[in-house]
Amino acid sequence: EIRRALPQDFRELLHCLKMRSKYAVLLVFVVGLVIIEKENNFISRVSDKLKQSPQALAEANGTEASPAPAENGSLASLRELDAAFSQLRSHLRNVTLQLVGDGDPGPRRHVLLMATTRTGSSFVGEFFNQQGSIFYLFEPLWHIERTVTFEPGGANAVGSALVYRDVLKQLFLCDLYILESFISPAPEGHLTPFMFRRGSSRSLCEEPVCTPSAKKVFEKYHCKNRRCGPLNITLAAEACRRKQHVALKTVRIRQLEFLQPLVEDPRLDVRIIQLVRDPRAVLASRMVAFSGKYETWKKWASEGEAPLQEEEVQRLRGNCESIRLSAELGLRRPGWLRGRYMLVRYEDVARAPLQKAEEMYRFAGLPLTPQVEEWIGKNTQAPRDGSGVYSTRKNSSEQFEKWRFSIPFKLAQVVQDACAPTMRLFGYKLAGSPAALANRSFSLLEEAQPSWVT
Repeated sequence: EIRRALPQDFRELLHCLKMRSKYAVLLVFVVGLVIIEKENNFISRVSDKLKQSPQALAEANGTEASPAPAENGSLASLRELDAAFSQLRSHLRNVTLQLVGDGDPGPRRHVLLMATTRTGSSFVGEFFNQQGSIFYLFEPLWHIERTVTFEPGGANAVGSALVYRDVLKQLFLCDLYILESFISPAPEGHLTPFMFRRGSSRSLCEEPVCTPSAKKVFEKYHCKNRRCGPLNITLAAEACRRKQHVALKTVRIRQLEFLQPLVEDPRLDVRIIQLVRDPRAVLASRMVAFSGKYETWKKWASEGEAPLQEEEVQRLRGNCESIRLSAELGLRRPGWLRGRYMLVRYEDVARAPLQKAEEMYRFAGLPLTPQVEEWIGKNTQAPRDGSGVYSTRKNSSEQFEKWRFSIPFKLAQVVQDACAPTMRLFGYKLAGSPAALANRSFSLLEEAQPSWVT
């Protein structure tokens, strides 16, 4: 009666909807039947596979078959399948360990190689650069030092340390975009041809970070063994996240105490390696590498007319003191540094590079790979005339005391007077005369090594 009371056109609409609903239900029913049939066929095929002989299944997986009870073939086949996958998983794990080195790569590590200029840090940094699972950056703080001006001493020194620390934290977290604020000229579209010493980082010179080279684009610090386009910081950040570990080398961090928030950050697992060298050797090396900055020293050593400026001697003493204070803090092993600090002398690395590399890797909790061992073998037996000022190829057993025969004794005396406490801490002996300094049989390392030397 209600339907008859409705207008004619409305009744026709209801009838149309009713018929469409019936067709829709029919269509759903048909589709359901098709799906059920496909599922049945799939289950049948799986069942047929399970009923195949265990021998065929084992041969397909490269394993030996075990006899299965005839009365329960499907269950036996399932067991064989599980055993095969277990063996395959074990085989893949063994292959992975062979590729990354002995031992489990473990959790993500963050290694900071902390040094000063001309201490052999570029050479030691290569120990980590050559490990394929490590994302290594060479002196990324160079850009900050070039962009932000800090006067030495006082509040400015504290300010620089805090800036350096915060940038290091972001780099350890693979936030490479932090460098865009300091690279000059500023990157455009996250592209820059001015990344300092890009060629010293394998991670920045391998695919996919190494994009096709661009014509008419000058890259100041290009990759050594291949042509690459301008550095894409986005690709570099992605490569950093894909690597298992991160290692950074810097000569611009002096105060170890400022790194405490970095070490205590729960997102990081930081291991700090402080590399030191005989300060007399450091001065001799700097006078060659940075000749223009040491004209006063060279003139005084050769002529001796005008005394060295007290300001320069004080700067030398201040550098030695900052290194000593950081080392003493690390060797005291406060709670926040326990298990996270290692002091290494360059002289020990030069005399036994592979042994010290193994010790550093063990301290960092990283696997030492055959690639690292091969690099050390090739780069510690270089020809005597094959080592440039910035080269990492050294005849290490001969190079580390070569400075003794080039530095004037009066300069060595200045260093000894300014840096005596530091030298005693690190186990460097003072030379009492020019003959003792130039005597090859007179070792400048204490016969009884300091207790902290592993």
